[in-house]
Amino acid sequence: MSVPILLASGSAIRAQLLENAGVPFVVQTARVDEETAKRALLAENASPRDIADTLAEMKARKVSDRNPGAMVLGCDQVLDFDGQLMSKSETPEQALAQLKAMRGKRHMLLSAAVIYQNAQPVWRHVGQVRLRMRASSDAYLKDYVARNWDSIRHAVGAYKLEEEGVRLFATIDGDYFNVLGMPLLELLNFLAVKGVIDQ
Repeated sequence: MSVPILLASGSAIRAQLLENAGVPFVVQTARVDEETAKRALLAENASPRDIADTLAEMKARKVSDRNPGAMVLGCDQVLDFDGQLMSKSETPEQALAQLKAMRGKRHMLLSAAVIYQNAQPVWRHVGQVRLRMRASSDAYLKDYVARNWDSIRHAVGAYKLEEEGVRLFATIDGDYFNVLGMPLLELLNFLAVKGVIDQ
């Protein structure tokens, strides 16, 4: 591989996706104040899709500025519930309230990825997954949060489909890789076309 890929994310699951796909990369986490950026974007009435795309781009650009020539991958995921952005829970109580609000209803996960090279965007994609939660009982949701808090505190929407969170759902319409936080198939297609990975 002639051009090194830098993953501008500290996400273990994103790194695992790339590793499992046989894509050589190095993690170089971007230091970005996501909450301040989200607040500014929401103040401008930006859509959840645009927020995901902008945050992914901010991460890629920040690492690209420090690494001329490198291909830098920035990613972000947001949850769109009735047009509102839902963020990671800060407390178990907040997680429980989010899950109660979403149960029996539909929401959408938006997983954005942007590649920068020489301080310029060269590729971007926002994957969408539509999900409908089961009408779970208060008791189950409370126990679920208590059992899984250490894991779900880092997950948008207070669930992880690769873990017990899959029991919260009735239907999932979309690519599973987008649920995990990366439009992997589209990314691999781009890397193959560019000759970064063999095809």
